[in-house]
Amino acid sequence: MRGVDHGPRAPDVDESRHLNAPLLLTLSLLTALLFQDAIRGALAAPVMQSWMTVFVAVMLQALPFLVLGVLLSAAIAVFVPPSFFARALPGRPALAVPVAGAAGAVLPGCECASVPVAGALVRRGVAPAAALAFLLSAPAINPIVLTATAVAFPGNPEMVLARFVASLFVACAMGWLWHRLGRADWLRPPARSAFEGLGRGAAFWGSVRHDVMHAGGFLVIGAMAAATLKAVVPAEWLRAAADDPVLSVLALAALAVLLSICSEADAFVAASLTQFSLTARLTFLVVGPMIDLKLFAMQAGTFGRAFALRFAPATFALAVLASVLTGAVLL
Repeated sequence: MRGVDHGPRAPDVDESRHLNAPLLLTLSLLTALLFQDAIRGALAAPVMQSWMTVFVAVMLQALPFLVLGVLLSAAIAVFVPPSFFARALPGRPALAVPVAGAAGAVLPGCECASVPVAGALVRRGVAPAAALAFLLSAPAINPIVLTATAVAFPGNPEMVLARFVASLFVACAMGWLWHRLGRADWLRPPARSAFEGLGRGAAFWGSVRHDVMHAGGFLVIGAMAAATLKAVVPAEWLRAAADDPVLSVLALAALAVLLSICSEADAFVAASLTQFSLTARLTFLVVGPMIDLKLFAMQAGTFGRAFALRFAPATFALAVLASVLTGAVLL
């Protein structure tokens, strides 16, 4: 009604965020100036020097692969229509699973992009078993990831083959397992992607921004964790975990889940964990692209919680088992 004063309008979330950002930056700079001597002294400590060396080394090695992977995965998600996959896959799910799994070897994409692409495949009529095989294989065995693994492990080229074999086996096995045991009411029909319906340019750059923000943040966390393990954690603790074959594998499998590093960058973090065996580090590389904290959240959001609560533990167990068996044969 006219003439009624409803009071001052509360600022919306975006406006208050823009207003607070300069204030937070100013306070941070003032704090740094006030405590610059203490900060300078802390950074000069040998432990911090070692920490910074490992952190910067991991970031500089991994960042080019991360950016390239994000650009290629966004291009595939936006410019390759899901109907292409539906036409290219065999009609029988049992045969479509290995074909979809092998397709991950030629289609670059990180796990941030594989979940929405798999959701689009299911919406377009692709058998869920085949879509799930692609979801697991694409971020694990694509050319960018395998090249990054070769660069990170120059003295152990067998790591590339081991990662490829173990990851492809897990992807196909989980696809066949879902085909035999999965139920329709466990898998919720996925909703449309947030970028569907936009122009291709807007969808591409929106996907790139989304993946860079998410994957880049997890890469920083992963590099910080690797640097902390190398510089801060007592060497005898790491040696005790690394010397036990079972504990070392389980420790790095759990670390892969917790760190949630993008698959284009995880090889450099694994390579820095030199206290652990190649088999334990292979487990880190196989588990991470298939199940971690962010992937569990994305899978639950795309396919439903009932799906994620069944699919994630089975994937984790099979990935650990495949890594140990592959490591015993190839490493």
